[in-house]
Amino acid sequence: MAMPISRRAALAAGAGAAAGLTIPGIAAHAGGRTAGSVTFVLNAETLDGGEQVTSVTLRTARLGPIDPASLGTGTFSVHAKATSPIPIAPGDQIFSEYDLDRPVTAARLDRHGDIVLDLSYAEGQVGGGTLGYILSRGRNVRLDLVYTITQNAPLVLRDGRRVTLSRLVQGRLCNPEVDAFSYHRSGSGMKYRLYSPADIRRRGGRPLIVWLHGGGEGASLPDGYYDNETVLRANRGALGFATRQAQRIFSGAYVVAPQSTSYWIEDGDRFAPLIREIIRDVARRHPVDPDRIYVAGCSNGGYMSLKMTTVYPRLFAASVPICGVVASLQPGGPTLITDAELARIDTPSWLVASLDDDTVPPGPNTIHAADLIPGALRTLYDHVVWDGHQFPGHWSWIYVARNDPSIHGTHIWQWMAHRRR
Repeated sequence: MAMPISRRAALAAGAGAAAGLTIPGIAAHAGGRTAGSVTFVLNAETLDGGEQVTSVTLRTARLGPIDPASLGTGTFSVHAKATSPIPIAPGDQIFSEYDLDRPVTAARLDRHGDIVLDLSYAEGQVGGGTLGYILSRGRNVRLDLVYTITQNAPLVLRDGRRVTLSRLVQGRLCNPEVDAFSYHRSGSGMKYRLYSPADIRRRGGRPLIVWLHGGGEGASLPDGYYDNETVLRANRGALGFATRQAQRIFSGAYVVAPQSTSYWIEDGDRFAPLIREIIRDVARRHPVDPDRIYVAGCSNGGYMSLKMTTVYPRLFAASVPICGVVASLQPGGPTLITDAELARIDTPSWLVASLDDDTVPPGPNTIHAADLIPGALRTLYDHVVWDGHQFPGHWSWIYVARNDPSIHGTHIWQWMAHRRR
């Protein structure tokens, strides 16, 4: 049985790396030996409700062929600690830091011979997320993650030798969907992520989809926080358009996700040309079809999608504002997009919201805008439910990220893909 090891000892390697663990008693088995340092990787997926660490991979292939029968859910224990990357002021709150054990649901070998520990995770489950929401800032931030893995039983190689790992060192966070987006910064300093389609050598221009994030994914520059990460980790808004299904529908599209230096509603007139600069930059560097540029966004980004079509009426082939803000969210505040501006929009538009949205009420916002935009389509849901899980009513972007809205049998991605400027 493994002897207890203190958390202080486990974290002695410093933040971002789990400490080396030598487990007394295990190597004393007949034929046992102690191996050197092994690195492990945190594997993450962006769920509809945000990114979670779903498994860890231990780079054990170099030890030799491991007998899979020697692996079980109790062979290793996993502890996770997540803390804010910026100080939290007294009286403020962040959702959700944590310091807990992560249940191992399966232990297996991958095709490389490395050990994979599958972890318990689910929508709404605390203890696996990579982001925290700072209440006073209204911002998501990428949490500092420290994972500690403890070996409770020796590994058995196929030749019968027993192996104890002397040290387990945390490596990078790996999310293949997010990692497929490259990092960029415009000449004006606005950061953005870009997905490039496969087979970019194919002749002819490609569509460009501009995804504009919600308020929680902007920067918090008073804290010096501008990460170019949360736009892809908080939800599947941009990622949905990079899936195999979407890429097939759009015949291979670039997907660009700018990150606001604050939040779009703060100054849409100032942000519009900065977004336009990014579109121009991507189109200059890549084979973009100027007649197939699309804009979509949620909440703050839904507002900004509408705003872009008022400022640049000839730029976009289609616009998809999701739970977008039109009326002020503050009592007595100014209207963000006037009725006259809405009535002049001639970009084909499909608006989406859920009727139980209590953050951006659909009546004075989505419904009102759809009534005024000439020829606008709309899809209104009663609730936001996906795979049996009910989300807050504001999160109707989940449906667009899954290509769910449809009218007369035509789904929203197909509708977008068939529009030309």
